[in-house]
Amino acid sequence: MSVARASLPGRAVARGRAARWIAPWLLAACAIAAPQAAAQGFESALSPGELSAPHAKLDGDCDKCHVRFDRSAQDGRCMDCHKDVAQDLRSRAGLHGRQPAQACRTCHTEHKGRGARIAALDRSTFDHAKTSFALRDAHLKTACTACHAPAKGYRLPARDCSTCHAKQDVHKGSLGARCNDCHTEASWRQARFDHAKTRFALTGRHEAAACTACHKDAHYRDTPQACHACHKADDRHKGRFGEQCETCHATSDWKSTRFRHDADTRYPLVGRHRLVRCEACHAAGNAYVQKAPTACADCHRGADPHKGSLGTDCARCHTERAWKEPVRFDHAKTAFPLAGRHVAVACKSCHLGATFKEAATTCAACHARNDVHQGALGDRCGDCHSDRGWKGASFDHATTRFPLVGRHAQAACKTCHLSAAYREVQRECSGCHQRDDTHAGQLGRACADCHDERAWKPAPKFDHALAPFPLLGLHARVACRECHASARFKDAGTDCYACHAKADKHAKTLGTACAQCHNPRTWKAWDFDHDRRTRFALEGRHRAIACQACHAKPAEAHVEAPTQCYACHARQDVHEGSYGRQCQQCHLESSFRTIRSRSTTSGVAVPDAVAPRTAVSTWRPAS
Repeated sequence: MSVARASLPGRAVARGRAARWIAPWLLAACAIAAPQAAAQGFESALSPGELSAPHAKLDGDCDKCHVRFDRSAQDGRCMDCHKDVAQDLRSRAGLHGRQPAQACRTCHTEHKGRGARIAALDRSTFDHAKTSFALRDAHLKTACTACHAPAKGYRLPARDCSTCHAKQDVHKGSLGARCNDCHTEASWRQARFDHAKTRFALTGRHEAAACTACHKDAHYRDTPQACHACHKADDRHKGRFGEQCETCHATSDWKSTRFRHDADTRYPLVGRHRLVRCEACHAAGNAYVQKAPTACADCHRGADPHKGSLGTDCARCHTERAWKEPVRFDHAKTAFPLAGRHVAVACKSCHLGATFKEAATTCAACHARNDVHQGALGDRCGDCHSDRGWKGASFDHATTRFPLVGRHAQAACKTCHLSAAYREVQRECSGCHQRDDTHAGQLGRACADCHDERAWKPAPKFDHALAPFPLLGLHARVACRECHASARFKDAGTDCYACHAKADKHAKTLGTACAQCHNPRTWKAWDFDHDRRTRFALEGRHRAIACQACHAKPAEAHVEAPTQCYACHARQDVHEGSYGRQCQQCHLESSFRTIRSRSTTSGVAVPDAVAPRTAVSTWRPAS
């Protein structure tokens, strides 16, 4: 930092007068090239006065403070000697560094004699705030000599507290020289130390604790931070949990804890466990040691009615809500899952003892008294009965050798199973339907050949086509009893005459083979072939003639009908029998009035017949 070039007014006037007095002589002297020694002596002769005592050693050595013909360089010469002041100016510290820029001679004068004070200081008006150490509080009342030793001057005071307060430092220097970190200038004994800025912030009851309670003998550095250091006497755990007391205890109160059993351990407390005193599980001897028992049996062994038969994992059934009830045992995970009515059954109904393992898993073990089969069907009751109810059976008869279909599916079990054993029932139809057998066993026991489960009456499965007498035409609509007079069925005849004797108009004259003429479509219509079955083939007009025209007496049988023309055409014989009764010799069947052409014995020509003889065809009577 540069220093101002301003000079004091008094010195300027003195120098002006001297200049006027020596100017002529000085000009003459300058014109003469005198040696350096002569010049030095000359300058000494021009000195305005004697130097002060501090600068006395510089008498005659003007170049140490002055530069010829350059007054502005004088401050630089001052700084060459006063290096500490130069440092203050460069760093803008101390009294000199904090002052406005000005020349050294503004405040410090020289050549006033040995007794002159070139750094005069008025203590009453000196503003200490312009220095690097402003005075506050108790320091304002402190004498200058208390900090500034006379031998050292005012520039080099002790700026650290310990220099002045070493005797008052109860820490014996262990906390260093920065006393102002804790102490204030208002009073040495008042400390403003902020414990929150340390690694051990004070909270709760610690805020009210005296410093000496933790810091023994005023030693504040390296004070133990573990709770155990101060609370060892209060540790009921006897050090088993270590020195991290803050894990459970809070600074607000030593006796109350903030220990969270749920989060801080592997054994969360739920249900009734929350109400249990710590000492109930943590015996006083172990002082809550971490190895406290966690198995239910460790605390509840005396309350175990199973006597250890189910192991020690009581939590599989019991809950923390209550030891006795309710239980959360999942029976579905056992070999006997509970379903239906079993869910509502009390445990003691099956488990007669408290060990529970002795309970049987077979139905018969509990339902022997309900077994109406008396063990005849074995102990697999579940094949028929369900958990929904003992009386309702879900037996699938389709799994047996006699599946139930049709009306059998609706029949009550006792209809076929006459006793509760069920096994002695017969599978043959006659076992149940013997009284319904109208055939009296004549058709055997294979009832299923005709009857089925849809209905016993009628027999929908019997196929008459497979019998020796297939039913055709009207026979298919005839009731069985029309032919089968009794339920035996085998007594029915297979010839037509057995049923149609009353309808035989021929009175057995044509035999009993009715099928030769009649067919099953209708009894009144027949298929008699007059040409092939008789000796009188019907031709011409004979085909259209009704049977009774020739067979005048049907009851006397058609076989007795006359075969001579004259028997039917006597009334039409215009010859009155003169030509005999062989009418066919002249007349044709196509028309009785039509005659044949032939030569007579007398040679009389007779006209030819109008139509030739036709071929023989089957005659069918009119309906």
